[in-house]
Amino acid sequence: MSDTDTGQWIATVPLADLKRRKKLRVELGDRAVALFLVGERVFALDDVCIHKGRSLSRGVLWKGKVVCPAHQWTFDPETGAADDQDECQPVHEVRVIDGVVHVSAHPRP
Repeated sequence: MSDTDTGQWIATVPLADLKRRKKLRVELGDRAVALFLVGERVFALDDVCIHKGRSLSRGVLWKGKVVCPAHQWTFDPETGAADDQDECQPVHEVRVIDGVVHVSAHPRP
């Protein structure tokens, strides 16, 4: 895994790696981020769940949602909104350049 920083964007893994597994944990400096492939779209959320502090990349994708392994809260991978909760998981912008997933170093405000 590369963590080549090009300004705000950090190159992480080849898209082909994510296509094989559908989810991966990557490190952006001192921040762990979970990548998820839903259909043809790549999403990035802070890997540490806001509720129980568990790794979301160890959870599952179910009906297009990210399911936390600790308490089964479901998160919208695009917005980070937790179903039936007021809390929101931090989400990072993603772009794919030349087959490599690039993630914004900081979550959306």
